[in-house]
Amino acid sequence: MTFASLGLHPSLVRAIDTLGFSSPTPIQSEAIPAALGGRDLLACAATGSGKTAAFLLPILHRLIDAPRGTTRALVLAPTRELALQIQEDLNELAKFTRITSAAIYGGVGMVPQEKAIRRGVDVLIATPGRLLDHFKQGYAPLAGLKYLVFDEADRMLDMGFLPDIRRILQHIPRPEQTLFFSATMPAPIESLTRQMLRDPVRIALQRKAAPAKGITQALYPVPTGLKSALLLELLKGGAMNEALVFTRTKHRADRLAKLLNKSGISAERIHGNRSQPQRTKALAGFKSGEYRVLVATDIAARGIDVEALGHVVNFDVPPVPEDYIHRVGRTARAAMTGEAFTLVAPEEESDVARIERAVGRKLPRVKLEGFSYDAPSEAPLEIPLADRIAAIRATRRDQRERAAAKQARHGQQGATAVATAPASRKPRNSSNRNRGRGSRA
Repeated sequence: MTFASLGLHPSLVRAIDTLGFSSPTPIQSEAIPAALGGRDLLACAATGSGKTAAFLLPILHRLIDAPRGTTRALVLAPTRELALQIQEDLNELAKFTRITSAAIYGGVGMVPQEKAIRRGVDVLIATPGRLLDHFKQGYAPLAGLKYLVFDEADRMLDMGFLPDIRRILQHIPRPEQTLFFSATMPAPIESLTRQMLRDPVRIALQRKAAPAKGITQALYPVPTGLKSALLLELLKGGAMNEALVFTRTKHRADRLAKLLNKSGISAERIHGNRSQPQRTKALAGFKSGEYRVLVATDIAARGIDVEALGHVVNFDVPPVPEDYIHRVGRTARAAMTGEAFTLVAPEEESDVARIERAVGRKLPRVKLEGFSYDAPSEAPLEIPLADRIAAIRATRRDQRERAAAKQARHGQQGATAVATAPASRKPRNSSNRNRGRGSRA
């Protein structure tokens, strides 16, 4: 099967050819014909299986000959990174058409986004929260909307966007076609689809979440205090050319990136405390090869699509198996291969057991040849929360004490100044001054 045989517009087939894709993936082969036929879709397939093109291509096909100046398609995505990635994919697929798009997400100014909405770009790709911000201003009715897409719907549920989605549905007309794409299909999502979809075509290539087949997975048991040293050995020993490394917290991401740079490994980090320009710059630098390592929290587990990314490293084991699956799914995308390494401390073994139950098999445990697993532990990458809180309280207490002492000194200096001030001169008699002026007059 080829993309041309699916009945897509020649300009889209031409763009696909320039991108080097010779044949559709299974999800594309099933979804595109159904979507071109106008059917609602409920599609569940693995991360990295080509879902984005599966919903973009049929929508672009329908928009090519549509009048410009009205937004006719809305794609909802859970994160800024995913929204930007979808727009990037759309621009590549639509390069030989006049179709326009805009990404609507938080962390940046609303004015350029407002202009795009008022202009009526053909496709809006939006995160739920920021789109609602625009709806509140009254200039985004989307009256001409015909196509609605939910991408990574399960992640939107995980991030608490379900109420926002319901509010969005109240602001827009009922679309002619709704396409629902997700890596997993939990019960709340299935309940939502029953309310929204009309006799949908169901594509369940993978109802149970699992990593892509092209991913080689391995666990590296290691004491907590030696994780940083082991990661450095893997990077310096040639086991990994580049890597997307996941940490548990933003603080750990910052500290790990700083340690890697200090050790001669170019690294940048991406997490929720970074501004959107910082996040965009970090991701672009990683894609271009400026940074060898991108350290991230789970904000990047979806939406990061790096061509031929060879390695994903779980520096910390995620407690939720689905997060593991989405993390490692950043490699081996589009039928390619990749490796996913997980550094496992003894206290994380219970989390690993849950992951192994979810993927349905035991993951191989590996030891790095020549690494000293008995070496003294290094300084902790992250100060325990209780210690950080105690340090903050101590700092604030010291600040209050210094402020009180400063105020007391100022008060004492003021009292001394009053006590030693010279007596004021006795004013001259005003009547005498007046008499003097009168005589001169």
